[in-house]
Amino acid sequence: MAYQGDLVGEHESIIETRRLISRVAQSKANTILIYGETGTGKGLAARLLHGQSARADKEFVDVNCAAIPANLMESELFGFEKGAFTGAAAKKTGLVEAADGGSIFFDEIRELEPVLQAKLLSLFDNQEFRRLGAIKSKKVDVRFIAATNRILSGEVKSGKFRDDLYYRLQVVSINIPPLRERRDDVLLLTEYFVRKFNSRYDRNIRGIEPAVADVFRSFHWPGNVRELENLLERIFILESDDQILVKHIPDRIMRELNKGVATQSPENVLDNFSGLDTADLPAIGFHAATASFQKKLIEKVLNANNRNVAKSAKQLNISRHALRHQINKLDIKS
Repeated sequence: MAYQGDLVGEHESIIETRRLISRVAQSKANTILIYGETGTGKGLAARLLHGQSARADKEFVDVNCAAIPANLMESELFGFEKGAFTGAAAKKTGLVEAADGGSIFFDEIRELEPVLQAKLLSLFDNQEFRRLGAIKSKKVDVRFIAATNRILSGEVKSGKFRDDLYYRLQVVSINIPPLRERRDDVLLLTEYFVRKFNSRYDRNIRGIEPAVADVFRSFHWPGNVRELENLLERIFILESDDQILVKHIPDRIMRELNKGVATQSPENVLDNFSGLDTADLPAIGFHAATASFQKKLIEKVLNANNRNVAKSAKQLNISRHALRHQINKLDIKS
């Protein structure tokens, strides 16, 4: 299985993301921006950037910009001197200073107030900060990693994010692809999490039934990898079967899938694809019919692309590796 840390997958997009992380980690870039929807693994990517860098033996400091109240954020980041304000009974070291020599990760950086955005820009440019109540600035050597689940250019246009900070962050950016764009990786991730939770919960679940694989590949996973992981962990905790079954899948997921199926007539789907006779279904069964459909579909797409696997994989929205696997599995002449 292809993975780097917990960034599991064999789709070209995630492979390229891992390559980019490795290159950037070993570079001297000191500001890096990670884009990605909620649950794609931006925090994992940030830890990989730190772990593969020359700073790996130093601190990795995680700052959730959405979780710390705005009125406390400045003192949390920069610390304060004794007597800087009422209640400041002793000097406090801030998170930026704690990360000296290592990396600091600003998760959901767009949540920062404009005043703090300006102070961060100065920090990024000069590697200097001043504790609240201090007279002199302090120098640090820190790699700054930021993440957002929004396109920041839109936040700049709406006036919610400073354009100068945006351009500073854009020097090096990494995109984490959503799970719906690499559906073949869903089953790889499922295998990975099953092994992980078997170990954590001292279980011996032996994978998933075929119908679950169909559900997992078809669902759009709005919460991405985190949603898949949380679903599987819930099943490990609440269910006692030795395999993950369709009956374990939450109703909300099945309703979403059924809603999608209801938007088009099954008869129309079959009419648009010649070669599968529904009269054969009772004799051959669902799984054999599915395999027959897949084989004929792949043959049709390969023929349309002059047997070019790369073009066919792109048209089918799967990786070349996945298509070659299906070609071998279904005994298709390539």
